[in-house]
Amino acid sequence: MRARTAVNILFFTNGAIFANLLPRYPEIKDSLELTNTAFGAAVAAFPLGALIAGLSAGFLVRRFRSSRVAVAAAVLSSVGILVAGASPVWALLALGLFLSGAMDSITDVAQNSHGLRVQRLYGRSILNSFHAVWSIGAVVGGLLGAAAAQLAIPVATHLAISATLFSAMAVISYRFLLPGAEPDEVAPEPHAAARIAGRAGGLIAKYGVLAALVLIACAGAIVEDAGASWAAIYLSDSLGASAFLAGVGFIALQGMQFVGRLFGDRLVDRFGQRAVARTGGAVVFVGMGLALAFPTLAGTIVGFGLAGLGVATLIPAAMHAADELPGFRAGSGLTIVSWLLRLGFLVSPPLVGAVADATELRYGLLIVPLAGLLVVACAGVLSKRSAHPHP
Repeated sequence: MRARTAVNILFFTNGAIFANLLPRYPEIKDSLELTNTAFGAAVAAFPLGALIAGLSAGFLVRRFRSSRVAVAAAVLSSVGILVAGASPVWALLALGLFLSGAMDSITDVAQNSHGLRVQRLYGRSILNSFHAVWSIGAVVGGLLGAAAAQLAIPVATHLAISATLFSAMAVISYRFLLPGAEPDEVAPEPHAAARIAGRAGGLIAKYGVLAALVLIACAGAIVEDAGASWAAIYLSDSLGASAFLAGVGFIALQGMQFVGRLFGDRLVDRFGQRAVARTGGAVVFVGMGLALAFPTLAGTIVGFGLAGLGVATLIPAAMHAADELPGFRAGSGLTIVSWLLRLGFLVSPPLVGAVADATELRYGLLIVPLAGLLVVACAGVLSKRSAHPHP
């Protein structure tokens, strides 16, 4: 189906645009002579922009269609990344990341909203496959960024080429997306979160379930952010990795996240979101916990890879459940979870940076296995079995 391919392109470009910048973080941090705390504060501008702009996504999608919003925001996000990468001072680095984060949050809701429209036409779970393609884009972007860093290509030149290429791909995908406006109402499937909220009734139950879904999504965000913001710096500064190998930690996380998402729909259809999420949380806790307890270059890369595998289905699961919660307007539950999951991205960088400056970065990264435990604790609101049986 052409619409599914077009949505895949949107997810691919969304992953690739930001990932191109990440392997250049050590170079940017050194060139601006930033402490870990100052660098973490700059990186936190990305989720801050997302939090400020994110709640507008639902309105924009209903007003202008998910297809148009996703493409326009993707282009503007690439502009923000270019500004951040080419910045000569801390303020412009933070400003570029702020703009990119604001646009990324809008793209996120719009492309997931459109992906869920396509999923309903298929009548089975395909949302994880879209997020798998996002991981492919992140791996490709990370590889391009790592190669550019190793070849000492100027950051501004590298990111200008990246912005042009991936923005063009997003624009081209528009003509193949589903036509028409977003549906006003979506008939909810018998998802566990919807049943819990509906059965218990009342605002406390409804928002309690929503809060648990936000925590699950935030845990996934915290783990992803650790790979995005700190993997390259930890591998290069603490473990002495080369410029290319420093980028491999993020690539390992995203690569294994892709593997998890590639098989995620089948696992969810067979075992349900709850079992898959709890198993993933345990994998994060054990994998990254051991990597931090016994720090080696190879072990740390494997640890980041296992962390990516463990969180592969978490954000799609939380979004899917939130989109079906009763008592919310169409797209509102999805928008709220997509917005608030950015809290994980906002809190994590400055917290890890502050702990790193006070002790060492290895201790700051303990936030990753702790996020795995949070998932295990909150996964009960997810479905035991999928509402999409195998055909």
